[in-house]
Amino acid sequence: MELIAELANGFMELFKAGADTFAGWVIGIIPLIVVLMTAVSAVIKLIGEERVQRLAQKATTNIITRYTILPILSVLFLGNPMCYSFGRFVEEKHKPAFYDATVSFLHPVTGLFPHANGGELFVYMGIAAGVTALGYPLGSLAVRYFLVGIIVILIRGFVTEKIYAAMKAREQ
Repeated sequence: MELIAELANGFMELFKAGADTFAGWVIGIIPLIVVLMTAVSAVIKLIGEERVQRLAQKATTNIITRYTILPILSVLFLGNPMCYSFGRFVEEKHKPAFYDATVSFLHPVTGLFPHANGGELFVYMGIAAGVTALGYPLGSLAVRYFLVGIIVILIRGFVTEKIYAAMKAREQ
């Protein structure tokens, strides 16, 4: 009988811990994300959607900007999953590599810009909790994630573009 009571109490404690975490997000990270989304939308409106689109179009002209600047802009301005819509500026042969670069940047960006991908925020916050428990600052972790993310998306974009070109050549 006591075992059943202990299991029931443990079960309820699990949900209480989940509720505490959720309450922390409601007063912490959720307002932050809403404010960041509003700020990014305001910046786009101030710059002008047409100008943002022209900049994106120009970013597709060389391989380095195609797999760094364009994915970064798309993730920061549109977030997940809308960021993939910037693929419309990319030639058909570059779309798989653009997608690969963009999807690969959705985690590294969350430390500095959590509005970009709420789904990845859970992963980042778990890592961040461990880092802060060790007494290290989160700012340097977020910047390192971001910078390494840029290097990774450039490499992935380049490699995926080459793989796609090789596979396409075999088809013909």
